[in-house]
Amino acid sequence: MARFWHKTKYRANYLQIAPQGRQGNDVCVYRCRQELLDNQGPSKFLGFTVTHLAITLRTAALALSVATLPAFAQNVIKIGEINSYKAQPAFLEPYKKGMELAVEEINAAGGVNGKQLQLITRDDNASPGDAVRAAEELLSREKVDVLSGAFLSHIGLALGDFAKQRKVFFLAGEPLTDKIVWQNGNRYTYRLRASTYMQVAMLVPEAAKLKKKRWAVVYPNYEYGQSAAATFKQLLKAAQPDVEFVAEQAPALGKIDAGSVTQALADAKPDAIFNVLFATDLAKFVREGNTRGVFQGREVVSLLTGEPEYLEPLKDETPNGWIVTGYPWYGVQTPEHKAFFLAYHRKYNDHPRLGSVVGYSMIQALAAGITKAKSTETEKLVTAFSGLSFSTPYGKVMFRKQDNQSTMGAFLGRTKNDNGKGVLVDYRYIDGASVQPSDDVVKKLRPSN
Repeated sequence: MARFWHKTKYRANYLQIAPQGRQGNDVCVYRCRQELLDNQGPSKFLGFTVTHLAITLRTAALALSVATLPAFAQNVIKIGEINSYKAQPAFLEPYKKGMELAVEEINAAGGVNGKQLQLITRDDNASPGDAVRAAEELLSREKVDVLSGAFLSHIGLALGDFAKQRKVFFLAGEPLTDKIVWQNGNRYTYRLRASTYMQVAMLVPEAAKLKKKRWAVVYPNYEYGQSAAATFKQLLKAAQPDVEFVAEQAPALGKIDAGSVTQALADAKPDAIFNVLFATDLAKFVREGNTRGVFQGREVVSLLTGEPEYLEPLKDETPNGWIVTGYPWYGVQTPEHKAFFLAYHRKYNDHPRLGSVVGYSMIQALAAGITKAKSTETEKLVTAFSGLSFSTPYGKVMFRKQDNQSTMGAFLGRTKNDNGKGVLVDYRYIDGASVQPSDDVVKKLRPSN
């Protein structure tokens, strides 16, 4: 995986990528530089020759195909998708764009098994009860063929249980809780994103290298945060037996009193901090921590903070040197990511976020599974997804047979405040297959079904 290494220089040069429909010497040569963070137009950094007319015609053709879709309902595969769009817009707006891009690309290429994909979304209001009601409505009224989605872990668990009870296929795109594939796992539920255990397992070796004895932990007080904190303690204790956890703060999701939380951490005088907060909670925590000097002279290991959804809004408050998981969209050098980046920017005139990658990859996984199954029948899908290999912007990924978890990985690096912009440096990609527990452990954790 050496091609993913990217040291302190984070500007990327993507060269000689052939644009769609072009042949011969007419190639796309473009430079993807940090100016993208300033939302510069494509003329600032894209060197290929695509006329506004061509783009307009392509957009019109796609719009026409969508508009006429109901007339051919019998030739449609309906994907029901449920998520916390209003509660978590920073991640889920790019996520939805990623899904829509994948649907358009697949339909333009002829669809799946001769049928067009149709995406039908519902907002769960960040409520497990509302999520289950939305799932029931999608099945009974919309007659969807599969269920997908979920962001918050407790909602993912609720939908996984619904899938088990109703015997319907469910692909969880984003919820990170380990329980969704282990303790509460079932044959009808698969999960795409690298789990809490997987991402913590990426961070712990770096945390152990710090050789810090006294640690404080801060996390949102719901399934994801609780699971992340517990896993970090377990794995770090195994790697460094003399470690002590001297403080723990668990504010309610979205309701952090950042002043009191940061002060409590400072009072405990830890050598290092493990953070699991994200979104607005993270921004408030960073602001108060900077103001009170909590991070000065202390190492911070932080889950998800390197994701653009959460790192970019920090702007000039971005802390330097935090060890994080994330997504450096400006430097991923694989052909798969270059193609994805170009397509995403052409459609939205913006750079992708991690949510964009997850949404896009989820639809690609569903398309690959349905193609392999040659059907949308639940039992055939369950069989087809076991061991399924499919393409993502990160490259090839597969669903493990032993627990229905994908091997999608994540990037590990350090944060940097670069002239008031939060970026990820010194990063590398870690394959999700390399940070899984043994099969014997999984067998003990996961029910037989």
